Amino acid sequence: MADTLTLINWIILFGTSFFLLALSWSSFREKEIRAAVISLIFLILNTFFWSFFLTNSEVFQTFNVVIVSLTTILGLASFIKYFPGKPGKRDTSKAQQYDERDNMFARNNIKHYPELLETYYAMRPENRSIDQQIHNKPEFGEKDQVYHDPYTAPCYEAAFEYLEKSIPLSKGNVAEHKTPIDPVRFGKTIIDMSKFYGACDVSFLRLKPHHFYSHKGRHAKNWGDKTDSSHKTAIAIVVPMRVEMIKKGPTSSVLQESAQKYVEAAKISNIIAGYIRNFGYPARAHNDANYDTLCVPIAVESGFGELGRMGIFMHRVHGPCVRLAIVTTNLELPDSSLQKSLHMEEFCKICKKCADNCPSGSITHDDETYSRNFRHWSIQQEKCFSYWKTIGSDCGLCISVCPYTKPDTLFHKFVRFYISRNFLNQKIALFMDDLLYGRYKKIAKTNPENIFSA
Repeated sequence: MADTLTLINWIILFGTSFFLLALSWSSFREKEIRAAVISLIFLILNTFFWSFFLTNSEVFQTFNVVIVSLTTILGLASFIKYFPGKPGKRDTSKAQQYDERDNMFARNNIKHYPELLETYYAMRPENRSIDQQIHNKPEFGEKDQVYHDPYTAPCYEAAFEYLEKSIPLSKGNVAEHKTPIDPVRFGKTIIDMSKFYGACDVSFLRLKPHHFYSHKGRHAKNWGDKTDSSHKTAIAIVVPMRVEMIKKGPTSSVLQESAQKYVEAAKISNIIAGYIRNFGYPARAHNDANYDTLCVPIAVESGFGELGRMGIFMHRVHGPCVRLAIVTTNLELPDSSLQKSLHMEEFCKICKKCADNCPSGSITHDDETYSRNFRHWSIQQEKCFSYWKTIGSDCGLCISVCPYTKPDTLFHKFVRFYISRNFLNQKIALFMDDLLYGRYKKIAKTNPENIFSA
């Protein structure tokens, strides 16, 4: 009995010590000094704790058996999948379409077009007052913004100018003759191509009405026109952002990273759309400032992840630290959507870290509500966008503090798996995330010395 217990103590000591040492080393490499130091402290305490039983095995044998038994039971229980009272799958069968004219980018842009402005506020008089306040704030790239940098601001401006000039590439001429294809092989080629050009996830989904905006609104041209919803299939493309850049939120580094990844997503989607058209099938890319579709519901229903408390898409690996693009086509491709629940929604319910840290108070602490005929979280976009214009960045603080915003290392892969098993694991993981990385993030007063450095 004593020999067996001693062996078990050694196994637990080596196993837990290896885990804590790996955590400390991983945190150090990620420049998370607080997490690295706390992990080392736990390593020292853990060593003393189990060494005590190894050197006093006979005196405290009964107590040792209880501790080992509890450790084993809790360890095995952590692998059990159990989420009591889990809400049913989000029902979007009766979801209403969203009007792009209500988007804050569209509402900010109409100040340059008096006729459109009056038309919109005749339709939405309740938005006039708050929009006028937002219109009076400095525009992106102007020197009055908190994180404005005269040398680097023109970079993201040039990136968004490039995106606007590349809009014609999203459509284009379709080859006169249709080339017969094998849908399965063609779909695999699209996935391989997308990942070759920088995507981390690609999926095909049958389009539904709520995947499309009801009316165009981002640009003065075609403002108020109904969107083209004739295509049958959506190709959802996910591009990961660099965690190191997003962790610098809400400084200008976040906007530079967003712009760069929007360019990458546009590049991939434009190439894929052109590739499909070369086979004689209509295809249209939807990317930044050039959408007929809503990217988030398509990505969520593709099974890539779930809708988070912050009202944006939470990827299964990279959390909210991603950018999206869509390609639509009337070519029918095999539906590759994943139906496996990741239980990220349950974690969002208890976490609330994004809501606690949001500097504009845009993110709710409450449960999901029903709007547009389905259950989902949404933010107060007026508060969020107003703060963006004040600081001259797209902030990203909510993304930065999210426990899912971590590098895709072996350790963080394990944590994501651990979180997906049961509600108790989620509570433990949240406690540890707060302990290791902090519950609240201090907002930087100035940009980092090197805005572009990860």
